[in-house]
Amino acid sequence: MVHHFIEENGGIGLMVETISRRSISMVLVFALLLTTLFIPTSTVQAATVYVTDTGSTIVVNTGTGLEYTINKSNGDMISCKLNGIELNGQSKPSHIGSGLGSATVSWSKSPSGSTVLITVATPTLTHYYSSRGGENIIYMATYITAQPAVGELRYIFRGNGSVLTNVPANSNIRNNSGAVESSDVFRLANGQTVSKYYGNDQAKDLTIRGVTGSGVGVFMAYGNREKSSGGPFFRDIQFQSGSDTEVYNYMNSGHAQTEGWRMGLHGPYALVFTTGSTPAVPDFSWMSGLGLTGWVSSRGNVVLNGLFGMDSGYTYTVGFANSNAQYWTAASSSGSAVKQGMIPGNYTMTVYKGELAVYTESVTVQAGSTTTLNSRSINNDPSTAPAIWRIGNWDGTPRELLNGQTIPIRHPSDSRNPSWGPVNYAVGSATNKFPAIQFRGQNSPTTITFNLSASQASTSHVLRIGITTAYNNGRPSVTVNGNSLSNPSASSQPNSRSFTIGTYRGNNHTFTWTIPAAYFNNGANTITITPISGSSDLGPWLSAGWVYDSVDLL
Repeated sequence: MVHHFIEENGGIGLMVETISRRSISMVLVFALLLTTLFIPTSTVQAATVYVTDTGSTIVVNTGTGLEYTINKSNGDMISCKLNGIELNGQSKPSHIGSGLGSATVSWSKSPSGSTVLITVATPTLTHYYSSRGGENIIYMATYITAQPAVGELRYIFRGNGSVLTNVPANSNIRNNSGAVESSDVFRLANGQTVSKYYGNDQAKDLTIRGVTGSGVGVFMAYGNREKSSGGPFFRDIQFQSGSDTEVYNYMNSGHAQTEGWRMGLHGPYALVFTTGSTPAVPDFSWMSGLGLTGWVSSRGNVVLNGLFGMDSGYTYTVGFANSNAQYWTAASSSGSAVKQGMIPGNYTMTVYKGELAVYTESVTVQAGSTTTLNSRSINNDPSTAPAIWRIGNWDGTPRELLNGQTIPIRHPSDSRNPSWGPVNYAVGSATNKFPAIQFRGQNSPTTITFNLSASQASTSHVLRIGITTAYNNGRPSVTVNGNSLSNPSASSQPNSRSFTIGTYRGNNHTFTWTIPAAYFNNGANTITITPISGSSDLGPWLSAGWVYDSVDLL
């Protein structure tokens, strides 16, 4: 084993590794030696981070304008200043979860004095703050062995609302006229709706986002999502602006959650402070030398050499998941994909067309090596079945349907939305006239009209209704020209409000019926679809229903 310190650009990292594990070429080693030898000492010397321990607080000053204060009794951040401007709200501190109540808080500096690490420990959760001299960044990571009692793992920066005034509109609840739903979705005087649930990015798109004010900016760099839950298309809270301006990193929650929690080290992630401009995502690799509990250095890679059967009209994502970690990467137009830096283990690899799983396979990842997969053929795309008619695309989303694109950014009752119906839809009409959501209490039934030729009407056909999620055990009761089809069982879905809180994602499911020829007419035909459920509804929008993916007749 090789144990040595490398100090560069304000950071110090302990590298404990074998040369073969990292496959470091002699060329790179030689280049590093040349850099160390020939760059002037004043350039490579690390900047100092300043720490003051008052007994009750730890005050960190990075020397370039950032100063923050950690409460030693519980790990809360009670003050955060940039160039003397207080950015933390004064009514509540910033913290992990909803605050730990009490914790053992300790700190240490690197031998050079350039790095500070603050450790906030409880029996089941350890949260880390770290900063380097010369950077206006608070690096963080959170290690858990059990889900927090609050049921959500999140870091909340509770910003000063009077300073951080430039905020995302969809989650700005200031000046609302009252709650629309629960105590977290609100209506403005003009009928528009706002909530912390709206305007959030999918996990695959989480990079860095923030809020700003006059000469200040606070940005969350979301970092590693490998220990989060929900996969590449999952959305969760990022902002809320009320009396405080809140910036979140949600690592997991019960919001439309499709899989269990993952234990271990969540992150790293960071709060980055600027004078207003959006910064680049910081480099987290130096944190490997901090000795964080749960940090995994030995990792492996997967290479996929192409996919057969892709539809050129869609983007494809290749995901990997097991109970310990999750990853994803975009596939090229030929279906090639590379994912590096995975924790060793056995994974389910899933290929998504849009957001619909169309291929799965088991893959083993080994430390220090690359698993290579030769070209694979997509074998589970519903769109390949010839259809008499099809409404919407089999892509795991309702985006092409009526109000489908607004689900992530507003409540269904928002004044900007066209009426949900009930809809009478003639096959061949514009797809965006068919409802993205079927609510039992709001827009039911949906009626589909279509024509069949004599030969088509003389044989049986298969009806498929594909959904992305459902609420309150909603499932379709269907009639064909007045003839009732069998009622299906409910699909397995998250126990969540789902499509009223900014997401259409759940567990994709397809309901299928074989319809006898006797039910069809030569000429005009009518199908009606109505939600049924064994549970009562809470209101017209919180009523049994589902989000459509596609409907077709084969």
